[in-house]
Amino acid sequence: MLNVGLNHFLVISAVLFSFGIFGIVTRKNAVMVLMGVELMLNSANINFVAFAKFGAFGNQGQLIALFVVVLAAAEAAIALAIVLNIYKTFNSINVDEIDSLKE
Repeated sequence: MLNVGLNHFLVISAVLFSFGIFGIVTRKNAVMVLMGVELMLNSANINFVAFAKFGAFGNQGQLIALFVVVLAAAEAAIALAIVLNIYKTFNSINVDEIDSLKE
C-alpha cells in the first residue's frame, strides 16, 4: 500500500510551480502568461493544504487556500478585461509587441 506523505505533495507543488514559471518566461501570449500565474497559485494552494494536513495548523491551510482561489478568480476577471482592452487598442495580445501605452 502506498503512503502519500508531505514529500509527495511538495514535489507535485514544485513541478506545478516550475511549469508556471516556464509558462511565464517563455510565452509571448498574454493569456498563456496568465495561465502560468494560475499554475503558480494552484501550487501554493497545494502547499497550504498539505501543510495544514500534516502540520498542526488545523483548518487554516484550507481557509488560506479558499482565499487564494477567490483572489485568483478576481485576478483572472480583471486580467482578462485588461487583455481584451489591450487587444482592442493594439490588435495583438503578444506581450513583446505591446511596448507603449496610449493615454
